[in-house]
Amino acid sequence: MKIYTKAELINKLIELSKMGWIVNGRFGNHGGIGNTLEDYLGIEENNLPIPNATEWELKTQRADTSSLTTLFHSEPSPRAVKFVPQVLLPKYSWPHQGAGKEYDRDEMSFRQTIHGLSYSDRGFIVKIDREQQNINFL
Repeated sequence: MKIYTKAELINKLIELSKMGWIVNGRFGNHGGIGNTLEDYLGIEENNLPIPNATEWELKTQRADTSSLTTLFHSEPSPRAVKFVPQVLLPKYSWPHQGAGKEYDRDEMSFRQTIHGLSYSDRGFIVKIDREQQNINFL
């Protein structure tokens, strides 16, 4: 597996963009665009919740789509303070659809899709701080 520095990865992506249209190497595969990028970069495919290019998680998307891109599924750190069950679940959750069936009767669910154009139905938004080079979830 190839490991890239940030500069090497940027240069490789610039080189790739100069190639123009690239045929999907995994036709019929919903993740084919990302797989094609990984193939070009020599990155081994995985579905682990870790970056696929050393420190960076590469994301791809078809040009004519309105679908959202999942950046990650994560529980806030430190997990030892139990932020999700202590703060998020009591304030923002709803009964899990499997509560009383495949889970305990009191099982709660909290999933949130957020973006930077407007606040979500639960009041969250993504804000980019370019000066500090941070992505903030408020």
